[in-house]
Amino acid sequence: MPKWEAAKRETEMDEEDLLPQRQKPKPRDLSLLGIAELEEYIAGLEEEIARARVEIAAKRGHRGGAEALFKR
Repeated sequence: MPKWEAAKRETEMDEEDLLPQRQKPKPRDLSLLGIAELEEYIAGLEEEIARARVEIAAKRGHRGGAEALFKR
């Protein structure tokens, strides 16, 4: 392949470039889990929810501080 063709191919857009980069993970098949495993799974999800809430609170705090700074 000549160099100009290789350069042209590098600038062309593939269909893959149009696909979303982050795709939602597929839901886990819960029918295969026992009661103890399901409870453990829920506990892990609750930990993640708590972690996300802490992050949201921190971001709101930063945002409030920035808004107060720029309102002066």
